[in-house]
Amino acid sequence: MAEWSKTWTFLDGAWHEGNVPIMGPRTHAFWLGSSVFDGARFFDGVAPDLDLHCRRVNRSAEALGLMATRRPEEIAEIARDGFTRFDGRTALYVRPTYWAEEGGFMSVPPLAESTRFAMVLYEAPLPEPTGFSATTTRFRRPLPETAPLDAKAGCLYPNNGRALMEAKSKGYDNALVCDMLGNVAEFATANVFIVKDGAVLTPAANGTFLAGITRSRVADLLRKDGFAVHETIVKVSDVLEADEIFASGNYSKVMPVTRFEDRDLQPGPVARRARELYFDFAHS
Repeated sequence: MAEWSKTWTFLDGAWHEGNVPIMGPRTHAFWLGSSVFDGARFFDGVAPDLDLHCRRVNRSAEALGLMATRRPEEIAEIARDGFTRFDGRTALYVRPTYWAEEGGFMSVPPLAESTRFAMVLYEAPLPEPTGFSATTTRFRRPLPETAPLDAKAGCLYPNNGRALMEAKSKGYDNALVCDMLGNVAEFATANVFIVKDGAVLTPAANGTFLAGITRSRVADLLRKDGFAVHETIVKVSDVLEADEIFASGNYSKVMPVTRFEDRDLQPGPVARRARELYFDFAHS
């Protein structure tokens, strides 16, 4: 049995302490994967870009054929109310979720009017920026024609899980995942940046991966700080030859890569500056 950290769940208009059961065996999302979510953070009294995460979960719901039953402003207000149920010292993960209870034609597509909403908040300390190792993987990101890539959908994550399990079996922490054309898309758990000759590169948002809110924020902050940041095609060979590699994502924010394949790297000055800029922004 998992030992859950302190958790509060908003369901059916009320807060409940703990990991509340929300699905039955006939629930469409349990059976056929019709769920979407988003992830935000609360730490040091701030919740950076909470509004953007609340808007995105609604866009994800609509992209999957669900009904966005709450306005983004309502979702943010529910989250802020939930923050008061914690001591304010430990960072929180903030996860609004929509899912379908029932299916439509022959039960396959979700029935939009059966959509339900929940918000879960739980203690999850921000990881220290000590870095992680990464390797390539044989698993690829799908195409927009083959998966609902315009949604942050739960059904997309088992493929990332396969990539992570493969990386772990090779002795690495994370996996660098390519799209079907062999271009670098993302890490299995975050977006990727590389630095070469002072320029910052990140894969162009081509619809095969989630171009994250933190990714966009970090790129914008670096540009404003005077860095040349390019969204472009990135090959594995570019990553192998990079001066620095780092990741951006909601869970860890900015994290350096300290080993890629057989190359050991030190956390670099651009990654350190990106992290500094991000937390300065968050606290502003």
